[in-house]
Amino acid sequence: MKTIRTLVTLIAATASLLAASTPTVQDIPLKDIDGKDTSLKAYKGKTVLLVNVASKCGLTPQYDALEALYKTYKSQGLVILGVPCNDFGSQEPGTPEEIKTFCSSKYNVTFPLMGKVHVKGGEQHPLYAALTGKNAKFPGEIEWNFGKFLISRNGEVLKRFHPKVTPNDATVVAAIEEALKAK
Repeated sequence: MKTIRTLVTLIAATASLLAASTPTVQDIPLKDIDGKDTSLKAYKGKTVLLVNVASKCGLTPQYDALEALYKTYKSQGLVILGVPCNDFGSQEPGTPEEIKTFCSSKYNVTFPLMGKVHVKGGEQHPLYAALTGKNAKFPGEIEWNFGKFLISRNGEVLKRFHPKVTPNDATVVAAIEEALKAK
């Protein structure tokens, strides 16, 4: 009986160690808009709405709703992360400085922006490979600019929203509010 208990304890300890060492989307390296090394781990403990953004897209006005969400829920632990992407119709051709200037001057964006990445194709960034790959919780290619992923405080991908679902849509707001309540 003691051997069985010891074996069960060892199995539980091993499972705990494996779970603790299993990488999450928070562990994948990124660059911020200024070219500095970062990752989603910098936002651990925060609820993250990750959005692939573009400046010259019909959906670009979503920046207004993203900024409004950020201002409304920032104090409760929400971070909006804009990830510029030029994969769809070359709608984000700008340099990092041009992107920052556009976002701040046209939409008064104050939420963090990341460096430009590829969200699909042969040069797909590892973060988007993890978010959309066959083993992802919500697999399938990003369809267009302004695709959204809601990520929990501990790095779990909770929801995925189609680009045309606006940030102020009731389903997005409800999911954010639910994620913010979770500890």
